[in-house]
Amino acid sequence: MRSTEIVERGRRVVRMERDALEECERRIDDSFARAVEILARSTGRAIVSGVGKSGLIGRKIAATLTSTGTPATFLPPSESLHGDLGIVGSSDVAILISKSGESEELVALLDHLKRLGVCTIAITGDRNSTLSRHTDVSLDAWVREEACVLDLAPTTSTTVALALGDALAVALLEEKGFKADDFARLHPGGALGRKLLTQVMDVMVTGTLVPVLPPTATMREAVVHLAERRGIAVIVSETGGVAGVITSGDLTRLMEHEDNVMPVPVTRVMTTEPQTARHDELGSAVVYRMEQRGIISMPVIDAGEKLVGVIHLHDLMRAGVV
Repeated sequence: MRSTEIVERGRRVVRMERDALEECERRIDDSFARAVEILARSTGRAIVSGVGKSGLIGRKIAATLTSTGTPATFLPPSESLHGDLGIVGSSDVAILISKSGESEELVALLDHLKRLGVCTIAITGDRNSTLSRHTDVSLDAWVREEACVLDLAPTTSTTVALALGDALAVALLEEKGFKADDFARLHPGGALGRKLLTQVMDVMVTGTLVPVLPPTATMREAVVHLAERRGIAVIVSETGGVAGVITSGDLTRLMEHEDNVMPVPVTRVMTTEPQTARHDELGSAVVYRMEQRGIISMPVIDAGEKLVGVIHLHDLMRAGVV
C-alpha cells in the first residue's frame, strides 16, 4: 500500500510539471520571436544569469546555446557586481532568469547591464515584476504552483524555465541555419562526435573489394560476388553509374521459382532503382535510411553519380555511428 502511495506522489509531480509545460506553450507569443531575433542579430555572446536553482537552470541554458552555435557564458549575479561584469560587452545579450522577477542581485545586475547598453531578455513568472518591466523582452514562465507539497521548492518553475531556454536555443539554431555538420564540429569527442563526424567515405568498401558486374553478366557471376562480397553485387553501366543491385535476398527469391538460376541474366533479377549513398554523406543519415527500408548495404556514388564504393551497416556499427 505504501509503495502505491509513493508511486502516486511521483506521478503527481510529473503531471503537475506536464500541465505547467502545456500552459507555458500556450503563453508563448510574439515576445518569444523578438527574443530569438535579438539573439540571432547579436554579434556578441549570450550572457545568462540567475540566482539559486534558476542559476543552475541558467548554466544548462548557456551550455545548450553554446553547443548549438550561439556562444554563451553563465555569469553569477553576485560575482558580476564584484568585477566579473568586465566580461560583458555592449554587443552581448543578457538572459536573466527569476521566478519572482524581483531577485535583488538580478535587479542590480540589470541596472549595470542597462548602463553598458546590453540588450536584455527576462525569463520570469511575473510579467509585472521589476525584471519583466525593465528588460527589452520578457518571456512568460508563470506557473500555478510548485510540485513541492509546500509550494516552496522550485520544481515546476525550473522545468518551465529550462523548457523556455531549450526552445530559445532550438528556434535560434534553426533561424541561423545551424546544421548537423556544425554540431559535429562542436562535439568532436565521444560517441556523439563519432556519430556526427563519420562520413560514408570514411568506412565504405572501395577498390577491388567493390562487387562490380557489367549488365551482360549472368547470375553465375553474381553468385560468386554474393558469397564473397557480403551479400551484394552492383551492376554498373558503361558510364560508371549504378544500373542496379542484386542481393542475397534476390537470389533466394529467384531460386524459389527457377530450377537453374545460373544462366539467368542479372538484368532480369536486379533492382533497377536501388537506394544509394553519397560518399560525403553523414553515416547517421545512411543508417536511418537503411533502418527505414530494411537493407544492410548500399552502393556509394560521388557527385557525378559514379560508383565509388559500397557501404555496409556492420561497418557503420563498428565505426560507432549506430
